Amino acid sequence: MVSASTQKNMHSLLVANLTKLTIPSSSSSPSSSAAAVHDFDFNDVFGPTNPSPSSFPGDPQHHEQQQPVVIHNRSHSFVGPSPRLTPPASLPFFREVDSQSEGEEEEEENDLENSTHDGAQEEDKRVGETEDCGGENVQGKIGVGDFDILRVVGKGAFGKVFLVRKKGNCKGNGSDNDGIYAMKVMRKDTIIKKNHVDYMKAERDILTKVAHPFIVQLRYSFQTKSKLYLILDFINGGHLFFHLYRQGIFSEDQARVYAAEIVSAVSHLHNCGIVHRDLKPENILMDADGHVVLTDFGLAKEIDESSRSNSLCGTTEYMAPEILLSRGHNKDADWWSVGVLLYEMLSGQPPFTHANRKKLQERIIKEKVKLPPYLSTEAHSLLRGLLQKEPSKRLGSGPKGGDDIKNHKWFRPVNWKKLECRELQPKFKPDVSGNDCTANFDHCWTAMPPDDSPAPTPTDGGHFQGYSYVAPNLWLSSSG
Repeated sequence: MVSASTQKNMHSLLVANLTKLTIPSSSSSPSSSAAAVHDFDFNDVFGPTNPSPSSFPGDPQHHEQQQPVVIHNRSHSFVGPSPRLTPPASLPFFREVDSQSEGEEEEEENDLENSTHDGAQEEDKRVGETEDCGGENVQGKIGVGDFDILRVVGKGAFGKVFLVRKKGNCKGNGSDNDGIYAMKVMRKDTIIKKNHVDYMKAERDILTKVAHPFIVQLRYSFQTKSKLYLILDFINGGHLFFHLYRQGIFSEDQARVYAAEIVSAVSHLHNCGIVHRDLKPENILMDADGHVVLTDFGLAKEIDESSRSNSLCGTTEYMAPEILLSRGHNKDADWWSVGVLLYEMLSGQPPFTHANRKKLQERIIKEKVKLPPYLSTEAHSLLRGLLQKEPSKRLGSGPKGGDDIKNHKWFRPVNWKKLECRELQPKFKPDVSGNDCTANFDHCWTAMPPDDSPAPTPTDGGHFQGYSYVAPNLWLSSSG
């Protein structure tokens, strides 16, 4: 029991610190505001937080002596994070790092659940009927009623992801999957409110244009008056995030296969004029054979060779310095993220971390990368090339693009032709019991009621005209 005098002292300390708090001008530059703003130390009130570990979490000695590093949910990924480590008791005020694109507030939990306020309309779930052109019913197309919802496998800022089975005896579109898919459901009112209409349309358009063994495939898209739906292949091995933090770190041999498949997929995107802009372990799934699959194209964009984007988007730990500096970015920003991914696979955490977002941004922009000493010289060389702060000097930025990365000496053991034909078998395969297995997904999602609840209909339904899509049957087209 805390005494009254102790409470009074704590209150006085808190008031004294808060009186020093200043709010910088929103127009100040990152560098000037960083110099003006100080982190205030409230340890004397709330108790100390965890100190930074003195050794790399991937160091075997570290695992013997230290508690696991607390991994925050960095994800705005639609299928959400995989199971997270339990915060230690020494962090009484555990808080997740911001997960949306910079400058946006997180969607309140209740905004997704309490969706049946005035004006909400029930979804049209008639079999074989969907809505196109912002609300016009079109007979004979795929729709919500063509799928049985089995389970929730994820939740994000705009809605949920469900495990679904296509009704009837059909094996599905394009693969022998017993009609099992992931159904990504997005609320139109939330998309419009957050000004993400262009992002959601771009995600659908991009997914219709890419076909690659390590990129998730879109099979159908459709809409109702209040929601958008993407039907994707269900990748049942769980997130790379899930397996990475189960193991702590990957060996160089294991990480090499995953990194090579990611490089192959990103190179394909770049060759199609597409940048992903949100590469991180939460957006990479693992299939039943142990191969990785890129997913969540909600921030992806089509950019030609001569263009640059000025959007401040992504997840801070994986954002390239040029994005944080608002200097404009292109495909080179993806290669920085690949470097962060590889660093995390080999060491257990990203190269730059800090609980304070502003401090984290400063570290990414200014600090040198500290490479784990136990890695090979070839791994050091590749990480230095990918984590080059000047984008024009970054590995992969040259005219050969991803081929320069593929030809790096760390990837020398990789036969790229066999890899892209899925002939290189990963040593690790996730434990799955069938196409509809959800054992590798977080129980906090799979325990949710599998309900596609009603949502209000936006007043302007014309934002998403022409959203419907049915993928061609790849098996038939490839047999001709």
